Amino acid sequence: MKLTNIKSKKSNKGITLIELTVVILVLLSLISVLFIGARAWLRGSDRAATALIIRNAQIGVRSHSNLLGLTTPARGTTNDSYINLFTDANGVAPTGLLATEIFGADRFVDAPTVGTPPEHPANTTADPHVLQASAVGAGGSLENIPALGDIYLESDVDTEFFRPSGLQ
Repeated sequence: MKLTNIKSKKSNKGITLIELTVVILVLLSLISVLFIGARAWLRGSDRAATALIIRNAQIGVRSHSNLLGLTTPARGTTNDSYINLFTDANGVAPTGLLATEIFGADRFVDAPTVGTPPEHPANTTADPHVLQASAVGAGGSLENIPALGDIYLESDVDTEFFRPSGLQ
């Protein structure tokens, strides 16, 4: 009979608690960087959507004015109502309201409700935002055609981003 000295080998299967903790910390760090980047991306996409709505409204107001042959007030003048101030080449005032001509289905700017600007892309029930008539260009009313160089709509978020340079 042959006796052999067999040493039992203990195999280490699995990972230690320190290794597991390091892996979890690395994963949490990567996830936090992902959330920060996603939030910045979402804010940028909301800004771009808002800028596009403002641009479309501006083009819609100018196109509507040009189609009817309306005169646009000079820069620096005060605006009065669309109905009262602007007449066509024959001296006839337009019959509709400006906002109803610009916003709505099959109009210059697609909106769910006729006469109301589209909803702000960053709208949530907890943090509502609005697109409103520009206090500078439209005098705070959707019924005013802004002077050349002034904006028609503005956002209540990041107004300095959307306002053209030179306007206060």
